[in-house]
Formats: sequence, C-alpha cells, structure tokens
Amino acid sequence: MSPEQVDYSKFDVVDFAFALPNANYGLDWDTTGAPGLLARVVKAAHAAGKKAKLSIGGWTGSGHFSTAVSTAANRQIFVNNILQTYKQYDLDGIDIDWEYPGQQGEGSNAVSPADSQDMLQFLQLLRQALPPLALITAAVQTEVLAGPDGKPLTNVSDFAKVLNWVLIMNYDTYETASPPGPNAPLYDSCKSSRQPKANAVAAYNAWTNAGFPADQLVLGLPSYGYVISSSATALRERSESQPVRSLHQLSRRFAATPADDSGQIQFRSLVSENILTRNADGSFAVNPSSGFTRQWDACSATPFLTSASAAQTIPYDDPQSLAIKAKWVKDMGMGGVNLFDVHGDTSQWDLVNTVRTAMGVV
Repeated sequence: MSPEQVDYSKFDVVDFAFALPNANYGLDWDTTGAPGLLARVVKAAHAAGKKAKLSIGGWTGSGHFSTAVSTAANRQIFVNNILQTYKQYDLDGIDIDWEYPGQQGEGSNAVSPADSQDMLQFLQLLRQALPPLALITAAVQTEVLAGPDGKPLTNVSDFAKVLNWVLIMNYDTYETASPPGPNAPLYDSCKSSRQPKANAVAAYNAWTNAGFPADQLVLGLPSYGYVISSSATALRERSESQPVRSLHQLSRRFAATPADDSGQIQFRSLVSENILTRNADGSFAVNPSSGFTRQWDACSATPFLTSASAAQTIPYDDPQSLAIKAKWVKDMGMGGVNLFDVHGDTSQWDLVNTVRTAMGVV
C-alpha cells in the first residue's frame, strides 16, 4: 500500500514507523527509502486535513534509548535532533516507542534502573522544545513502566502531563507459541491465563490505578494473527517457561500463508487467500473449501481458525472481536484506538469501518 492509497478520512492521526535512535543521539532510518515515504505520508495526510507523527524506536530500534536520555547533555542533543527532524518533515507529532525502559528488550539494548525517570525528564524537555500544539505520545506495554526496582511504577501522573496519550500495545501476547493462545485478548474472563496482566482490561486497570487518565489511553488493535503449527481445537495458556515480548516492529513482521508452518498473517491475506469470504451484509465467513473452521474463545473474546487437515491454528482478530474492543474503549471513556497497521486491513477498510461504527464515529 502506497501512502497515497491510504484513506486518511478514516483516521485522525497516522503514525510513520520507524526512525531509530543512534549512538550519537541522532536519528537513523529502518529502511533506505523511509525519508521519502515519510514526506509522502505527511503530504497526503495534510492534504486530507489530518495529522502525521513519526514513531521513534520499535522492538529492534530501542538499543540506544537508555544512553540517549541518561544525562542532561545527552537529552539535549537527542531532543535537538528530534526537533530538527520534526521541522524538516513538517510533522505534527512524535511517538516514542521505547521497548522498554528499565527492562531488557531485544538483543543487547542498554538498560538502566533510572530509565523511566530519565525518560520523564527527556519527555519534559521534548515538550518544551516542540511547538505548543505538537503531539507527543508513547507506545507502552499493558503493564505500567518499570521503576528502579524493576516493578511497575505506582504513580505515572507526571507522564500524563507531558504526553497526549499512550498507545497500549495489546497484541503479540502469545505469538507463535504452541499450544496457541489469543493474540490480543480483551480480558481474562476465565481467570486461567498464565499472563493475566496481558489484556486490555488489565492494562486499563493498571494504568488508571497508577494515575494515568482514561481519556489519555489508546488501545492498540492488531490487523493480523499468527499461523501456528498445531492441531489444537481450543486456545490454551502459555507455559510459564516461554518468554513474553511485544514486537511492534514492521521489519520483524511478515505475512504468512496458511501453507507456512508458522508466522504472522494479515487479515487482508486471510481474505485474499480465500479462507475468509465477505458476505452481502459486509460480515465475513469461513470458506468451507479452505479446510478451516472458525472458533470463538470466550475467555479472551477473540476468534481463531482451525484446520485438522493442515494441522494449523490461527488466532487473529476480525470485525466481530474488534467491534467488541472498540465499543469497550468508548464505554470506558478512553482516548481511542490505534490499528497496527493499515497494511493488514482490506482494500475496503473492513476493519477500520467496523471499529469506527462501534465507536459511533461517522
């Protein structure tokens, strides 16, 4: 999908990912063509009267965050470089996708017990440097930011003063684990999850209890699922020995066809591979000839597909599950939702349209 193919009328803000902090506290790009694509996204968004933000970091791009914000001098250099990029591309905001402050993320990322406090000082400095109406957001886990002791902070109200909102990355909960579990659980209604803190309801409770206003919480919604080699006919819980992480990084994502053993698959691909077919009323049904059957996991309020012949299970999200999440977001008075990402939806914008309808957006 090119930047010009996006229907910007369906969005308030579009995030472009990723710029990467480097060892000199400047910004690099995750692909060589990123600067040109960013310029096109901003131009197209502005032409439609919408806003564009630049996401900095990501799962494989957070290696230098800790050192970049560790001292006043480093923070100033980092902020100056972000400001220069902000002006150069006529941006409307900056999204900080640090995975994760005070915790080891991917590879050999620098980590310090002071990360979250240093991040707050960096955000305060960034808020002073950017124009008054600039958006500053952060992508976060379902759990609250880690404190010096590695445990979630009990008060993050100061972060709310400098951030417009945080995006809760409520996806990749089980990835390709076998036996499979839900990708983006709304809740743990059966009280049986090995990851009881990794769902939308738990995230809402954790962040609001720590002093972050509900209307500054944005729920991340996935436009993809995972193809898993498994004959399971129900979603089960992950064993405690399996690691947990959230990718949130375009370069680590790939579309898999059901013929692949395991991997990520976009909702768009489920339709184009003729596993799901669109009904006359706009809903979707499983094509019987595909060999797959649609199931529903009541414990997480998410669907999954099973195929005995292919020995595959696909936990994913569809219009039904996304509508449930979106309505819940509205009922809870949250700030909105964020779809990750536009490439996973169909050309008819079935997922986005469903979410907008469920939230009462016309």
